[in-house]
Amino acid sequence: MASVAQLPTQSSDPVEQVTLEYGCKDVHLDLSKDVTSPWIPWTPGTYLKHTMFDVRNNAWHQILRVDPGAKLGKHRHRGPVNGVVLEGGWKYAEYDWIARPGDIIRESPGVIHTLLAEPEGMTTFFTVAAALDFFDDDNNLTETMDVFWYINHYTSYCKKNGIPINQDLFF
Repeated sequence: MASVAQLPTQSSDPVEQVTLEYGCKDVHLDLSKDVTSPWIPWTPGTYLKHTMFDVRNNAWHQILRVDPGAKLGKHRHRGPVNGVVLEGGWKYAEYDWIARPGDIIRESPGVIHTLLAEPEGMTTFFTVAAALDFFDDDNNLTETMDVFWYINHYTSYCKKNGIPINQDLFF
């Protein structure tokens, strides 16, 4: 497999020429290093490791870690969400299933749910599109978050903590 440095810079194939001129490079993120993307506190007992921001599609990818027994408040997604459980377990208060390592979760736009971590906590990779609405216990909308909110979450934390902004996270 060729590395970026070994890829041809010219081609007689017109599609390949356009790809070389306008395509994006492949990206490898070593997530074991905080300089790549740190764990950033989000809500009480939850942390995000941002892995991609796509402003053109109002989409982002992130790893969510939730401490044992913590929860992510009542929320609604305005777009599709896909998740893969990496560690631990979690459920939605509104359902009777528990997501465990290797499970895939597909969430539909418009559904309101409350994420509850199992006693061991959880870590899950999510792809998210559109916006995320949070509600209080009386079902009042308290906050709406989109890709720009998450970019600010990431960049503000990095600037405050002297961590360089990783341009590879931006698509």
